[in-house]
Amino acid sequence: MSLSLRPLSAQASRVLLLRPAAATARFPRTADLARSYATYRDIGQQPGATPSPRRRNVTVLSDDGRYEWGELSGREKVARATQQSVNLAVILVGATLTGGVFYLLYTEVFSPNSRTWQFEKAVERIKDDPRCTDLLGDRREITAFGENTWSRWARNRPIATTIEKDRLGREHLRMNFHVAGPRNSGVVVVHMMKPLDKSEWEYQLLALDAKGHSRLILEQAHDKPGVGKALKIFGIQWR
Repeated sequence: MSLSLRPLSAQASRVLLLRPAAATARFPRTADLARSYATYRDIGQQPGATPSPRRRNVTVLSDDGRYEWGELSGREKVARATQQSVNLAVILVGATLTGGVFYLLYTEVFSPNSRTWQFEKAVERIKDDPRCTDLLGDRREITAFGENTWSRWARNRPIATTIEKDRLGREHLRMNFHVAGPRNSGVVVVHMMKPLDKSEWEYQLLALDAKGHSRLILEQAHDKPGVGKALKIFGIQWR
């Protein structure tokens, strides 16, 4: 059996030349494969849609309220409830401390029954009395201060103040402080009492003991019934 080779016709040569191009068109290039490759995150999304970011877990420290209550799992709901409870507790503690500070500030400084208020009131009485300014000097130059302390670091000089009750249950406020002016200096003696039927202090004694002079009395209540006995209990001597 003999094989005979015949020259290819022009039409057959044209078919062989077109086959490589057709095969190339049948298989996509590598770049096209990279663009059409889909990850597991893109499954179920519409073609051309932007991939949604991955949802972060909600914990006590990372909850920022971006997710609604219905979107949370059981564990995440517990975390949010815990965070809100802690925040509420912090707010309540802060409000309680703030209220306590304001209450203490009022009772110790701004209240008419506070020691600071009574000290300022007594100082004004000394400065407004012409007899005191004659002994001490110009009221604008009169200063009032408390006792010396042993501490070299203490700048404030505390006012000697005591509050006691007598046998009848009445409160007595006793206070001593120093005053100094351009002419002289002295000690102011204050004794106040709060009657049982009242809520404000009343002067029992307000006096100035200036150096080289007899006691100058601004207020004295020994002539009131029962006051003299109460003053004797506290050892107050009248001059």
